[in-house]
Amino acid sequence: MKLKGKVAVVTGGSRGIGRATAEKLASLGADVAILYAGNGAAAEEACSVLRAQYGVKAEAYCCDVASAAAVRETVAKIRDAFGTVHILVNNAGITRDGLAAVMKEEDFDRVIAVNLKGAFNMIRHTAGFFIRNREGCIINVTSVAGLMGNAGQCNYAASKAGLIGLTKSIAKELAPRGIRCNAVAPGFIATDMTGDQAENPLLQMIPLGKMGDPADVADAVAYLATAGYVTGEVLRVDGGIAM
Repeated sequence: MKLKGKVAVVTGGSRGIGRATAEKLASLGADVAILYAGNGAAAEEACSVLRAQYGVKAEAYCCDVASAAAVRETVAKIRDAFGTVHILVNNAGITRDGLAAVMKEEDFDRVIAVNLKGAFNMIRHTAGFFIRNREGCIINVTSVAGLMGNAGQCNYAASKAGLIGLTKSIAKELAPRGIRCNAVAPGFIATDMTGDQAENPLLQMIPLGKMGDPADVADAVAYLATAGYVTGEVLRVDGGIAM
């Protein structure tokens, strides 16, 4: 088990890509702390599955990652329960779609706060673990929208493009300390967030001709968690739509 003895933190880990990622890392032996924003029952159920199926330690924490104070408090709880952190997966994200000309300011601000600042907050408050351990792995879940743009999602695309810049900057800052930072850029993945996309014309643009599964993204995260000589990379999991 490649990650035996490691501790992973997965934000937005109660469902979708985050849930699949938590299960994948647990299957490789990692203990897992799941952060969630609202669905405590789903987060606790996910932890129960990880404990029962993989025999790892798993705990759930309610945290608004957009709040630096909430992140600081939650990371302290994780430290008390797990002792340290080796892997951080910044997966928490929201959408509040709309055309730029009529988008509410609060909808733009909230998406940036959760998707981009939330990742920064998590990195900021877990970096001490990585520096002390002289090792660490940060994986940011961005999107092909951050590479291509997407009409009606200027806030979301901006937040995900920002994550790519954050990834590369953190990779350069922390590489001398043996800490890696990479990103995964999913395309159309079948989750609660994407909803029913059967009639979306963009599906016709996917060379592989289908939507992806959360497990596809989880596999990419697991690769980056164990690829010791890869940093500053953005790994697309998109069926070829952004090539």
